[in-house]
Amino acid sequence: MSKKIKVTQIKSTIDRPERQKRTMVALGLKKMNATVEVEATPQVLGMVNKVSHLVKVEEA
Repeated sequence: MSKKIKVTQIKSTIDRPERQKRTMVALGLKKMNATVEVEATPQVLGMVNKVSHLVKVEEA
């Protein structure tokens, strides 16, 4: 069983590049302070790394 992480959006995607906005939607984050629990796969960790300035990450 793979590890899970909680990703919370802490900053707005307004005035961000379209690529970052789409990455946030792909993670399941659409609103401020929204939290999702996702599997810690290499693909997800890469997406989180690209928008690390917009999110807070915790172990689930």
